[in-house]
Amino acid sequence: MTQIIEFMSSSIFTANAMLDGFSVILQADTLLYIGLGMLIGMLVGAFPGVTATMAVALASGFTLTLDPMQGMSVLLTIYVAAQFGDRVPAILINTPGTPASISTTFDGYPLAKQGKAGLAMTVSAFGSAIGMFVGIILLAVIAMPLARFAREFGPAELFALVVFGLTMMVGVSSGRIIKGLIAGCFGLFLAAIGRDPVSGDARFTMDILELNSGVPFIPVIIGVFGVAEVLNQMVTHNQDVSQRKPIAQLGQWLPDRKTSRTLVKPTIVGAATGSVIGLVPAVGGDISGIIGWDNARRLSKEKEQFGKGSLKGLMAGDTSTTTTLGGSVTTTMALGIPGDSVMAVLIGSMMIWGIQPGPGLFASNPSMVYSLVAILAIATVLSLALSLIRMKSMVKLLELNNAYLWIIILLFCMVGTYSINNSVFDVAIMLIMGLIGLFMLRFGFPAGPTVLGLILGPLAESNLRRTLIGGGWEAFLQSPIAMILFIISAAALLFPPLREMTKRRKSELGKTSQFSSNVP
Repeated sequence: MTQIIEFMSSSIFTANAMLDGFSVILQADTLLYIGLGMLIGMLVGAFPGVTATMAVALASGFTLTLDPMQGMSVLLTIYVAAQFGDRVPAILINTPGTPASISTTFDGYPLAKQGKAGLAMTVSAFGSAIGMFVGIILLAVIAMPLARFAREFGPAELFALVVFGLTMMVGVSSGRIIKGLIAGCFGLFLAAIGRDPVSGDARFTMDILELNSGVPFIPVIIGVFGVAEVLNQMVTHNQDVSQRKPIAQLGQWLPDRKTSRTLVKPTIVGAATGSVIGLVPAVGGDISGIIGWDNARRLSKEKEQFGKGSLKGLMAGDTSTTTTLGGSVTTTMALGIPGDSVMAVLIGSMMIWGIQPGPGLFASNPSMVYSLVAILAIATVLSLALSLIRMKSMVKLLELNNAYLWIIILLFCMVGTYSINNSVFDVAIMLIMGLIGLFMLRFGFPAGPTVLGLILGPLAESNLRRTLIGGGWEAFLQSPIAMILFIISAAALLFPPLREMTKRRKSELGKTSQFSSNVP
């Protein structure tokens, strides 16, 4: 009887939280902000080189004056819509609108050259929408249980979780582990600037009064993701690439029934791949899309068609890419560990709003998970509808001169940064970080670990101190969860170089044996 009463109470509580979460989003002003985010996101995705991370970082400076839920509506919708808009340049000019659409180019552009650009964009849009909805369901089902489990974490487990998040982003830094570690340590150094949280002593402030409160998040984020990217495009600008004409012959738009049936299997493969990869912090949609495409190719009886204009490959890659978004939001909100660089930017904004992502978030505000579900669902439906409209203006946008876009972005970066605190110092920080970010881009240092180190540094320091004061180093050895997270973190750093060493050794042995066999 007691169990029945507890179940009914839990069900009523969940229903009330669901109603509260949905009611916040269904207000007219919030829906207006979702529409604004959708338009920005679609445009962002359509322009090659303007990443979703850059757009969210730039928009965060303007949304800090909004209500937190309204601001999150804008930022999350930009993220969702960019996942649809970036497929347009990937298919029409073989240039990913964002890194997430890399796998789209594998089959999307070959299809466009065959006169099937319209069909490719339609299949891509539906694949992206299906993947998004699978990710949203994943968020609704897993977020609360994961948060409840993580609420049992003590300081030792929370410190290990932060280390896990940092090393995962470093471990997937495109094989640049040493550079990823350096970038992460630089972020931790930035996080240490300011007043010591215990003693109150100034650390690395260089007697600059504005640094006593620490390095501001948003100017750093806008600098390394926005200004640095624009400067890098200016430096590496290729006139031939910029004047590449998009394919204007769109052809058929809707697949027939027979074609639709053949896409069921790759859709399932892509959704399953993205669901698993999305829950791993820092992996991101670009890697997920490539893995989903490759998994579908391995399971297909028509392997030779992949990469030459296969709708199955296009569907699998795009479905896998967008499915990761739900898992990324889940780990970000439930654990406080950003699922990717966009979520790292979102965490920075949430902390300024006074919201601390992590295990306690859904306990103190259980309706938030359903608000996030509503935002993502509405944004997905609107983005899909807009993607299916035959807008030849999207093709025209690709012919615009990039120089105009660079000027607009730089102006918005400066205005957005200044508007946060009406501070010229913040603008100076943004420009300095933009130059540092340009250096990082040119020499292969990933920006993600730097931002993650800046955001998670204070959390790591506070939990490390609490652990050492409460039980010393032995506290980590006495925590199975902490030890498991440390082991996984070490594996994430050590496995890639060990794998490369093994491949190199096998290659050398193969060459040696071949040489020996050729010697008479």
